[in-house]
Formats: sequence, structure tokens, C-alpha cells
Amino acid sequence: MKKIDAHLHLAKVLAGYCRRGELRAVGGGKAQWGNGEVFQLLPTTGEYGDENFTAEQALAIMDKNDVEKAVLMNGSMYGFQNIYHEELLEKYPERFCPSCEVDPFATDHMSALERFLEEKHFHLVKFEVSSGGGLMGCHDPFDLSGDRMMEIYKLIEKNKGVVALDVGDIMMESHQPAALMRLADRCPDLKVVICHLLAPMEAKKAEWKGELQMLKKANVWFDIAAMPKIIGDAYPYPETVNYLKEAAEIIGTDRMMWGTDAPFAATQDSYEHLTDYLEKSGSFSEKELEDIYYNNAQKVYFE
Repeated sequence: MKKIDAHLHLAKVLAGYCRRGELRAVGGGKAQWGNGEVFQLLPTTGEYGDENFTAEQALAIMDKNDVEKAVLMNGSMYGFQNIYHEELLEKYPERFCPSCEVDPFATDHMSALERFLEEKHFHLVKFEVSSGGGLMGCHDPFDLSGDRMMEIYKLIEKNKGVVALDVGDIMMESHQPAALMRLADRCPDLKVVICHLLAPMEAKKAEWKGELQMLKKANVWFDIAAMPKIIGDAYPYPETVNYLKEAAEIIGTDRMMWGTDAPFAATQDSYEHLTDYLEKSGSFSEKELEDIYYNNAQKVYFE
């Protein structure tokens, strides 16, 4: 079955920044935050880099697992990879949909975004806004449907692009489903992707289902990257599959896109397991699997 990894991270140079300060590689696949915290960011299986994760390493892993294409998400933990993504946009246009990202509080963020969209022809803009590891860990909380962000969304819409947002979980101030609803309503021609299926948690399952219902809109999709990690599940991830079945009942499988969130997610399990668990679950039809694994991401990111 053809697959598109709709949420993959690359880092030519690890240069993260968020609430713990700066992040740098310290060898052995480990990284250190400015507060001194050291953790395993890159798997030590030999397929990944020691201090970075490049397109060529990713392609080797993708080819091994029959993954045809990947969507390259920026992320605060890895640091903005805009320049590297520019290179990959030209070098591997058939394999990758790279994202660009700007800090909306940078003085010249709009001119930078215009350059990415209009001169460099990026199709996707990703915002890591979560309080845990994104912009709301670096800045005071802000309205995701306020004037500052709406100006950005309108520019992306004008350029027929896609915006992807990681808003964290329901306990974070960045988790703003009502703002996402307003975004979708005010920018009807903008494709909106919400990462990690809104990061559900068992204690707040009813609220999560209500948020999915609220965001069931013609221009909104959800990626399911890192769901096994979020749920805390063990392979073959039966609890994760149950959450995905419940989500499918609300939003439909035509709104869901498979992704891994590698390399960090692959420190807890193999890329192979993160790839094949839906097929092995027996919980979705062949057509549903084709949509989740490939068709939806093809429509959103590559057409």
C-alpha cells in the first residue's frame, strides 16, 4: 500500500529554542536544552544521524518501509529548518513537501513569509504553537484567531497554501479549538491541518470528541502523527487504534492523515512499527487505509 508520512522532521543542524532555552546536539543522538536537561532525540539504531537527521537518511528509511513521500514539518525542538527545506524543495520535489515557519512576533515576519511563499514557492506553513514545546513557551499566550495570526493566514490563503498547527493538549493555553474554528470559517479557501489529532487524553475524552465535532469542516484535516506516544501505548497500539476509530466516527477517515513524527517518536519504537500498525489492526477497510495512508495527504499537500 502506498504511503505518505504526513509528519516527519529533518534537521541539518539541530538548533532548537523554546521554554527550556536553546537546544543543541551533544552526540550519541542526545540533545541538551539550555536548562541543562539532556534527552534522547535521535534513535540509536544506526539509521539516523548522531547529531542530525538528513533527507538522505530519511529517504533510506522511507524506501525500506514503502513510504513514497513525506511532509517535512518545522518544529521548535529541532529549530527552524527553512533554509534546509528550501534546498530540499528543489532537490526532491517528488518526495518531500517541506514546510516553512516564521515567528509571528519577529518584526519582519510578514516579509519573510512572503519570500517563502511567493519567491521560494513553499506550499506549506507550519506553526508549532504549543505551550509545551512551541511559540507559547517562548511568548505570552496569544489568540490563534487574532489579527496578528489572521494576517498570516490570509497571506497563505492568497497563495493557495496549507497551514498546519500543533496546538498541544487540552491543558495548555495554546489549545484553542474555538480559534481554529474561526480560522477555518474566516479563510474558507485555506487548507487547515491540525497536528496530532488534538493530542487526546483519557481524562478529557468527552471534551476531545466535542472539539472534533466543532472542527468537522470542509477545509480542515487532522494528522495522527505521534498518537502512540501521546496515548502511551505499546505496539501494536490497540488503545491508539481505538482513539482513531472514535475519531473516524466523528470526522471521517477522509479527514485523517497518517504520520510518524520521527525521529523523536522513533526513539520509543521503530519506524516500521509506527508505519504498519494501522494495516495490522484490522480496524479499517482497504479504502479507509488508502485514504489515511496516502490519498488525503496527496490531496492536501501534493496537489
